[in-house]
Amino acid sequence: MVLRTFLDVLGRGDGARGRTRTGTLSPASDFESDASTNFATRAVTGYYSRIFMLRTDEFDFELPPELIAQTPPAHRSDSRLLIVNRTGLQDSHFTTFPDWLDPGDVLVFNDTRVIKARLFGHKPSGGRVECLVERVLPGAQALVHLRSSHAPRPNTTVLFQDGWSLLVLGREADLFRVRLLAPGEDGVTALHISHGSQPFPDLLAWLERYGQLPLPPYIAHAPTAQDEQRYQTVYASKDGAVAAPTAGLHFDSSMLERIRARGVDIATVTLHVGAGTFQPVRAEYVQQHVMHGEWYDIPLSTVQAIARAQARGGRVIAVGTTSLRALESSAAQTGELQAGSGETHLFITPGYQFRVVQRLFTNFHLPRSTLLMLVSAFAGQKRVREAYQHAIDQGYRFFSYGDAVLMDLMPEIQAPAAEE
Repeated sequence: MVLRTFLDVLGRGDGARGRTRTGTLSPASDFESDASTNFATRAVTGYYSRIFMLRTDEFDFELPPELIAQTPPAHRSDSRLLIVNRTGLQDSHFTTFPDWLDPGDVLVFNDTRVIKARLFGHKPSGGRVECLVERVLPGAQALVHLRSSHAPRPNTTVLFQDGWSLLVLGREADLFRVRLLAPGEDGVTALHISHGSQPFPDLLAWLERYGQLPLPPYIAHAPTAQDEQRYQTVYASKDGAVAAPTAGLHFDSSMLERIRARGVDIATVTLHVGAGTFQPVRAEYVQQHVMHGEWYDIPLSTVQAIARAQARGGRVIAVGTTSLRALESSAAQTGELQAGSGETHLFITPGYQFRVVQRLFTNFHLPRSTLLMLVSAFAGQKRVREAYQHAIDQGYRFFSYGDAVLMDLMPEIQAPAAEE
């Protein structure tokens, strides 16, 4: 099987920079690997000298390509579950998940919804253009990746079906700022007049009609009707993600009812997952990595649910690294969890001091990824390496459509938290 990886997608170089350890290079057909550097900040470092000098290859591992799940299981709950705690490793099944919870715990889900962010258009000259929307902005604008033989210039258009087009407003680091033009709308005029009472085109509705689901680069098939249903959580409600919060894909309505019946609270946050979530760390040392940014929102009801759980001795369990990142980003500001929204650049690596989350339910993550570094900070590098090797030996399915892990907070080194 030929795999598309985020080192492959821009056709980067030879050797270590142009090849991963998870499969064979394929032609560069995607471009998410340069995602969101305009929202990025240098990784926070300096906890201890050992933490500062963490090598990226400490987070690499060999993964047989056949273990990368290409399709979802027949039913959402038909996945295996690996328990990682202080007693060791235990093989289980996701149907037992409520048994691992206690009354009074609170589960925090990410309710973002994946938008149909990939489109194919052409220049007025006929040249093919591939577009991936990274972030939807007010005023029918968006920040996007554009792939073409020659980068579009400002004040030029990219043409799509039925007379729709994107007006290129300019570059913002690796992304393009664009404005959606309705059929018959003139780009030059649109730049110089106020819409007043005339509404802007609905960019999200346009994407829903003309866009494609942006499946991860390691999934080799084009999106199908099954993907449109299954690469979305059952509780997704806030449009904006370009990648699914995949830990939530295991849950169906029946499982959520079982969890509530056990006396466990359910709360939500929103973090719009960007394409940068798949970006590998290419730097030799972890602290050299430029972390992508993502927008998040934490409602007051979630802050209150967590406070109630903590008051009664319950545990805060994040469903997915995105939920954890949102919670910890909020708490990193003042030391306490607060309601509100913002942009997070938080890069969690071994040595990070967790303030909110005590347990993490998550999928298996890519080699050399920031998410693998996050779970290594949470449960300890040694334990995570052992867990991943065990999962490989036992034939667990990896990545978005794969199996799951439930891990306790067991950091090997606990150091003062860094500021964002």
